[in-house]
Amino acid sequence: IIVRSAHPMESAFKGGTFESLETYADIAGIEYARKKIIKNAKTNKSLSIRRQQQFNNAPQIDVDKMGVIVMPFFEGTTVMVKMLSNRWEFGYCKNRNHKVQSEPYITDVPHDKRLLLLSESIQDTLGFKCEIEYIITEAGDIYVVQAKNISAVEVLDEKIDQRSIRMDGIHRIRKRHNYRERPVYIMNNKQFYIQIISQCEEFITNPSCGLDVVLASINAYEEELETFALRHNHFAVIGFSIREPRELYQIVNHYLDDYPEDQKVLSKALNNNLYKIDYFLSEADTLLAKNRFRMNLGTHDAYGIDTVRNPIWSVFWDADRHEQVVSQFIRLGWRSGDIIGIEIDTEERPVVFQI
Repeated sequence: IIVRSAHPMESAFKGGTFESLETYADIAGIEYARKKIIKNAKTNKSLSIRRQQQFNNAPQIDVDKMGVIVMPFFEGTTVMVKMLSNRWEFGYCKNRNHKVQSEPYITDVPHDKRLLLLSESIQDTLGFKCEIEYIITEAGDIYVVQAKNISAVEVLDEKIDQRSIRMDGIHRIRKRHNYRERPVYIMNNKQFYIQIISQCEEFITNPSCGLDVVLASINAYEEELETFALRHNHFAVIGFSIREPRELYQIVNHYLDDYPEDQKVLSKALNNNLYKIDYFLSEADTLLAKNRFRMNLGTHDAYGIDTVRNPIWSVFWDADRHEQVVSQFIRLGWRSGDIIGIEIDTEERPVVFQI
């Protein structure tokens, strides 16, 4: 079965803020899933909740009052459907059965016209504009998961359509097709691990000083990420190094093997640090990194109603140019907190520059 979050105040938060989990079809499985949903809301979803409270006026919430909805489990493709500017939009997400998975994509033409007819019927019956989530099984059966009221969500495209008059042409020299400005955080985890290794070396030289300096560095990094995320509603991350080679992480994770109790404390702190980095990255709406690093987007992140106003951008450079590109960023003096602009040309190639 699927156990979905159903907090009484959940509608005040973005779709996907809380969890849905697969579990066994018994009371113990449901209770376990509810506890896991509550735990995730207090840990890996905590930063997202706090940011929505700060920037979107979301209310204070007691996650221990979490309710759940239990649904049958169907394997298949997730489709999110909604009407925007008097046209229907269909967002498709990966099928977990496939070993080679496709990227999420959006289309105006569904694979099955029943999706359009069913969506029109649901919206007419409910009497308000809604975002409808479906599961399409491999046999072609369509199951309705939920329909969310989005009538109060202000969509910029619709406002522009309502206030604009279509002209017949334009003459211009400088063409700007796509553009975005964001404050940027420069992430360099290779440098961070090298710093930790250096501090571990100092610890080995003088064990009596304890691990306080090393742990303080890890905590300071995590607080820096959280502070940046709470300062900026929308922000970008440039990845000088996000996922370091496992060799470097393993070196840090075993540097104090001669001091097993201290190594145990350090390993736990480093493992928790990986999660904190992931939480931070999940809040960024713009990621610039080498092309081997990809965002794993679920349905809400890929094409939910919140992405209409603020879509996820994943800008990349070729992995074989990584050192060259990072050197260019460093030579130009880019630092965390700078404002960057991203312009996409007619060939879908982005240009990034400081504002």
